[in-house]
Amino acid sequence: MKQYGKVAVMMGGTSAEREVSLMSGGGVLKALQSQGVDAHAFDPAEKPLSALKDEGFERVFIALHGPFGEDGTLQGALETMGVPYTGCGVMASAIGMDKWRTKLLWQGAGLPIPAFVLLADDSDFAAVEAELGLPLFVKPATEGSSIGVTKVKHPGELRAAYEEARRYDKLVIAEAFVGGGEYTCAIIGDKALPTIKIEPATEFYDYQAKYFRDDTVYRCPSGLAPEVEQRARELALTAFNVLGGRGWGRVDFLMDEAGGIYLLEVNTAPGMTSHSLVPMAARVEGLSYEELCLAILDMAHVG
Repeated sequence: MKQYGKVAVMMGGTSAEREVSLMSGGGVLKALQSQGVDAHAFDPAEKPLSALKDEGFERVFIALHGPFGEDGTLQGALETMGVPYTGCGVMASAIGMDKWRTKLLWQGAGLPIPAFVLLADDSDFAAVEAELGLPLFVKPATEGSSIGVTKVKHPGELRAAYEEARRYDKLVIAEAFVGGGEYTCAIIGDKALPTIKIEPATEFYDYQAKYFRDDTVYRCPSGLAPEVEQRARELALTAFNVLGGRGWGRVDFLMDEAGGIYLLEVNTAPGMTSHSLVPMAARVEGLSYEELCLAILDMAHVG
């Protein structure tokens, strides 16, 4: 494993997803070390990025989630320092972290997305409820892990949901409900892995369901008909490429009752916890967690 040199597993950070990042990074660190990689934990909340050079790190595995980890800022700093890193570059990371701008790009490329409205303090909330229908979802544009997300089910609840999301972000989206099932498609290199169907026991796939509950059901293979599975994988790859994605990532999508696919969001630094979805899809492809981590590390790049 000498070709990797000294590897920093970047985890922790300062975002609202710090706890999840530490779980992801801990798993990656253990996996890389078990394969003989000279890997070490590196928490940018505890030491400056300049320590990467000072301590002789030659490659970075990014296991940070949220702002200052997967939004292009860290990627830009590492580009400037000339340190190879895993995952998407500056542009795709920055756009992918912003659900609103991601939707605008996909919409401009003619890709299917749920109807949505960007909310503001002076929005006509009753009109938005009428336009999108109920239930609908309200979410901060640049947070992950379902933080700040509310499912609005009754008339008059949209303003309160907006104010909750506004605590986390100045950009807040209201999004139409699509009720045929929630799915995700992991991407490694230029290959889309088998889709996963997510069946939460909670009202929706929230923070607890994603990381801590054991009653969320994941189906991989997802049970989609072969032609729909193929269409979903091709659409996920297209959506990833439209944003300039590279290395690895995950594209979430919804299906309606008629079999229509609607792109939801992209994750350019997916979770790598025991409950995470990319390792799950990789296993179905015959790739162990350790092999997955090495494959991702292989694709580390600068520029």
